[in-house]
Amino acid sequence: MITMCLYVIIVGANLLLIVVICVNRSLHEPMYIFLCSLFVNELYGSTGLFPFLLVQILSDTHTVSAPFCYLQIFWLYSYACIEFNNLAVMSYDRYLAICYPLQYNKRMTFHKVAVLIIVIWLYCSVLCFIPITLSVPLQLCGNIINKVYCDNFFIVKLACSDTTVNSIYGLIATSLVVFGPVSLIVYTYLKILQVCFSGSKQTRQKAVSTCTPHLASLLNFSFGALFEIIQSRFNMNSVHIILRILLSLYFLTFTPFFNPVMYGLKLSKIRITCKSLISVRRQH
Repeated sequence: MITMCLYVIIVGANLLLIVVICVNRSLHEPMYIFLCSLFVNELYGSTGLFPFLLVQILSDTHTVSAPFCYLQIFWLYSYACIEFNNLAVMSYDRYLAICYPLQYNKRMTFHKVAVLIIVIWLYCSVLCFIPITLSVPLQLCGNIINKVYCDNFFIVKLACSDTTVNSIYGLIATSLVVFGPVSLIVYTYLKILQVCFSGSKQTRQKAVSTCTPHLASLLNFSFGALFEIIQSRFNMNSVHIILRILLSLYFLTFTPFFNPVMYGLKLSKIRITCKSLISVRRQH
């Protein structure tokens, strides 16, 4: 019941904000369009976990077919990749809005926003599909994964055949997913800080109001993803099994719940629109 309620809340909160952004023309700005992409990805990622998790909780035998296991791997890996890259592009958008306010509309057009979102989703889909094609031909010597969802690294560890290519690609893909977005985020925030220290009080207030929810969601997701990478690559037997399970589910459960709540409360345009929609519904 707790898992089901959490999934319903995640779906409801993200769908509400997607509808609010799509319906309200005043929210058809780059920042909110990137947010809409982020909320769609939260729905995508949580749907890759929760239905399967609910079935496993209710089942007496915790088994999964190989095709569905590989599908879930692609689903969850692409979710994480899209999330991080989407947050990186949002930091670039904030950098343009704060450092180049007069040129912002010319530099961040609707066409550029659409291209960036499409590139992120396609790039991550291809990047996360390749490890599946490398893992499917592997001959496995076991069929037990000590995890509540399918993980490519754990499948590779079950293989009897040579997994050198899988390991090399895994390191390359992890580096691409992590270091590219991190470099962009660090660069943009250094520039934003530079402008804030040298700019007016109004500039600093604008930076704080628009960057605080972004930084909060970025740090929240990064914490969960970092632990997941560490747990996959290193021996974590010294950590209690319940804590390992909770932390491995953190970026797939808490992030999709945290982001819509954070942006819904912190961004005044979204908050006001949500309140007006709720009041109109009550009147009807």
